Amino acid sequence: MDQLQDFFTREAPRMTALADQIWKLAELRYAETASAQLHIDALAASGFRITKNVAGIPTAFMAEWGGTGNDSGPVIAFLGEYDALSGLNQQSGALVCTPSVDSPGLAGHGCGHHLLGTSAHFAAIALQAHLQASGGKARVRYYGCPAEEGGSGKTFMARAGVFDDVDVALTWHPASYTGVFSQSTLANVQAKFIFHGKASHAAHSPHLGRSALDAVELMNVGVNYLREHMPPDARVHYAVTDTGGTSPNVVQARAEVLYLIRAVRNDEAAALYERVQNVARGAALMTECKLDIVFDKACSNLLQNSTLNAVLHAKLLAEGKLKVNAAEQTKAVDFQATLTASDIDAVSRPLASVLRGKTPAVFEGVAPYDPAAREVLFGSTDVADVSWVTPTAQAWVACFAFGTPMHSWQLVSQGLSGLAHAGMVRAARVLTATAIELVNKPELIEQAKAELLERRQGKPYACPIPADVPLPFTRA
Repeated sequence: MDQLQDFFTREAPRMTALADQIWKLAELRYAETASAQLHIDALAASGFRITKNVAGIPTAFMAEWGGTGNDSGPVIAFLGEYDALSGLNQQSGALVCTPSVDSPGLAGHGCGHHLLGTSAHFAAIALQAHLQASGGKARVRYYGCPAEEGGSGKTFMARAGVFDDVDVALTWHPASYTGVFSQSTLANVQAKFIFHGKASHAAHSPHLGRSALDAVELMNVGVNYLREHMPPDARVHYAVTDTGGTSPNVVQARAEVLYLIRAVRNDEAAALYERVQNVARGAALMTECKLDIVFDKACSNLLQNSTLNAVLHAKLLAEGKLKVNAAEQTKAVDFQATLTASDIDAVSRPLASVLRGKTPAVFEGVAPYDPAAREVLFGSTDVADVSWVTPTAQAWVACFAFGTPMHSWQLVSQGLSGLAHAGMVRAARVLTATAIELVNKPELIEQAKAELLERRQGKPYACPIPADVPLPFTRA
């Protein structure tokens, strides 16, 4: 482990530089061309074989090192992301919401994927270095995974069979605390509902028109009534993406609404999606409009793997406390002061046994891990689809002031901080140590595979995105 420590001490400046470059690029889903290329160039320079255009996605790639024969050892994959969020561009270090003067109102890394992808990248290189020094055998892969934010990039990749021969997948996510990502997540389906009506003069001949906007509004009302009669853990969100124009004296001939439907399991999400479709069909019938339903994307619910989680938790504990200097502690205090009590409470409540009534500015320890817990994180991730294909584990690692919510301007503003960089390096060490343990103890991999089969109840992975749904960026 001293060798591992030396590796990351030496590589930390290069990690920081790469993460900071990607933070500044802040590219959106399926448009992460420059960010992906930065990763590709660095991994190729480290001796990794590069496969571009994975699953037909220009910003998805695979970097691999190690033998390709039957005696090459297990395939250990690290999952990397690098996409940003729209509308979250911020000035680094600002303590008030301050869009950058360079690109106001554009994208920003509000989920820390610049750190996520970089840490996984260097974990792959660190495992490579360990295997070279130790003579151990494994095929090391880094998957460059685009469009986690609303694009389900990994789900499309899983549909294409990209992860089928992987033995274990490891990843992490920046957060304001550290611990095993032990929650399940919600499966989801996203679809567009496009209503086609008939334009007319809204005053002179309204009876000749058929309002597509009325259909959208009736659909939304109908879905709101549906909420009382759906599973309590389900969630339905919508955004009206086309109101039919800006002239109120014209009956709107076209209107569109985008729906995101979530539930605890894939089958529940699919069933709820069918009910939402029926509401839309009813709205079209009431307004005498035609309806087009365009399936956009989906992702599965996350399958936990307690075998891998136990290894990951042990390596988190072995890392010891996160250490940042007094200046970074002060910055964290200042950022925490910009948060609401509700922001902090949302993170504090699940960690009450660790915090013991205190609210730290920087979470330095490790949250307890209970393999019997059945918590649900009311969000979704396309990592879930990888977890159905191969045993998968991930960690939360503190990179921001305690309580900082995801997808917030505060998180973007902290993206270049010393705390963010320290958490990123910590995550890379933990992922590498976990991978080394699995290579040294192949029985753990077999145990994890058996657990996955049990959790799937012997059934194969079924991608929630139908085979005939095209990639989002290829649609007219």
